[in-house]
Amino acid sequence: MLHEFFAKAKGDMPYEPLVTPSGEYLRVIPLGGCGEIGRNTTVYETQDDIIVVDAGVQFPEEEMLGVDLVINDASYLVEKRHKVRGLFLTHAHEDHVGGVPFFLAQLNVPVYGTDVTLALLRGKLKEHKLLNVADLRVTDPGVEVQAGRLEVTFISVTHSVSGSCCLAIRTPLGTVIHTGDFKFDQTPIDGQPTDMASLAQFGREGVLLLSSDSTNAEVPGHTFSESVVGETFNDIFAQCAGRIIITMFASNVPRLQQTIDAAARYDRKVCFVGRSMQNISSIALEHGYLQISPGMQIREHELDNFRDDKVVICTTGSQGEPTSALVRMAVNDHRRVQLKRGDTVILSATPIPGNERSVGRTINNLFKLGVTVIYGKQRMAHVSGHGCQEELLLMLNLVRPKYFIPVHGEYRMLVQHARLAERTGVPPENIFVVENGDVVQFTATSAGHDGKISGAPVYVDGLGVGDVGNVVLRDRRHLSADGMIVVTVTIDSVDGKVLAGPDITSRGFTYGGGDSDGLLEDVRREASVIMEGGAANGLTEWTTIREHVHKGLQKFVFDRTKRRPMIVPVVMEV
Repeated sequence: MLHEFFAKAKGDMPYEPLVTPSGEYLRVIPLGGCGEIGRNTTVYETQDDIIVVDAGVQFPEEEMLGVDLVINDASYLVEKRHKVRGLFLTHAHEDHVGGVPFFLAQLNVPVYGTDVTLALLRGKLKEHKLLNVADLRVTDPGVEVQAGRLEVTFISVTHSVSGSCCLAIRTPLGTVIHTGDFKFDQTPIDGQPTDMASLAQFGREGVLLLSSDSTNAEVPGHTFSESVVGETFNDIFAQCAGRIIITMFASNVPRLQQTIDAAARYDRKVCFVGRSMQNISSIALEHGYLQISPGMQIREHELDNFRDDKVVICTTGSQGEPTSALVRMAVNDHRRVQLKRGDTVILSATPIPGNERSVGRTINNLFKLGVTVIYGKQRMAHVSGHGCQEELLLMLNLVRPKYFIPVHGEYRMLVQHARLAERTGVPPENIFVVENGDVVQFTATSAGHDGKISGAPVYVDGLGVGDVGNVVLRDRRHLSADGMIVVTVTIDSVDGKVLAGPDITSRGFTYGGGDSDGLLEDVRREASVIMEGGAANGLTEWTTIREHVHKGLQKFVFDRTKRRPMIVPVVMEV
């Protein structure tokens, strides 16, 4: 089971003891998403029941060498699996659903979401060979789902992916509103504005707690409507005489629709490039969330059959992902699409925190090819899917919660959101700014922090889940910065005398030749001296000899070079 790896990842870190009240209680525990952008997961626990909202991933930062994904430690839930009634998904973005396969590998519980959310999830589960065992339950907005003694209602909200919802969770102590990602867009492309009437109705009935998205808590004003992007696309399409290449989040189906509409207006064919773009567009077309006229969509191999001013390419790569289609195009490494002067590339997305350098590198490479690049805040080619301060205030005033927990954001965003809540009249003592693993407990007579569980990240590296921890990452950083020297020697198991070697192998430390060869020869001689000295002093245990060589060579190399390569002694006994 995957949860066996999680103890390794967190170093068997014990939980702070949680005191369970004798009466009704509600625990709110963010496993991810508080103090960071990504891996959003929140636990709501009562005496008899637990529901989990979202199971997201975080993409690795540059110093997380070799790591593919970062997911949450679910060991607390595994220990209480008998209480877990279901996983409820607010929408289909990776930072909310990317960890679902890893979650279901540990806890095979029902998964609830809107039709488009579960449709987009199915492809991910198929890749992990979990589709046939997953219990997926489509839930429409307004329908109440019974989860033990908890009742969960999905409420439509506007975001940058269709089928987004917030959740109203009725508990024995009161109602919780968990917003998910939202904004108040009065002219949404899919025709589904945020259901303010339902939110206001829950507010009138009384809301115990609001857990709300904090992504844009630092940004004054309102978020622009998605329809503004459509106007920008029309202006750009009218001016372009060559090919148009647009990159965006593949899950942003409303923006894909605006791209198709602009292409139709200017008599251009549309080609979807990149695996996720092709998969998601296919699913959206199948479920009616994307409309395209017959004959308008073309395949990659058909691009050369049309004039440049008759083509629009929708591609992946808005975050500078190393193997994405746009990044390959930017270095002339794509099998079908070679960019050229006259092309216009539109980056219709903003970099996720941590991706700025990779996106900047891609933009630089595009400019080197001589193409026109529209990016950043130029010409409103992108608007956020998250509400700014005025919309966060509106949510607070609609719901009028007794208590407030800001979620989904870096710590400074959570603090700024807490200050907004104060402005709407929520008492400061009723606002809890938390980090991953913090436990906030509510009873009939009290509310406050009550201990901590593990909120540590778990690293996914290839097929390994949780077997790459901070120690491994530290070693990888060490190797990338200073290289390594391997010392191989064979000793007599009886008296510790050297029978063969030492042989020196260097990787990432010196390039070989000239002075470098002389340095490695000096390292070999020093290793011989260390080994002979150890044998003279009666060292025969190979583990002791290895440590003796490691310390001696580490000092020798630093004294000579002021560098600290990783020293790896390999001692074989005969």
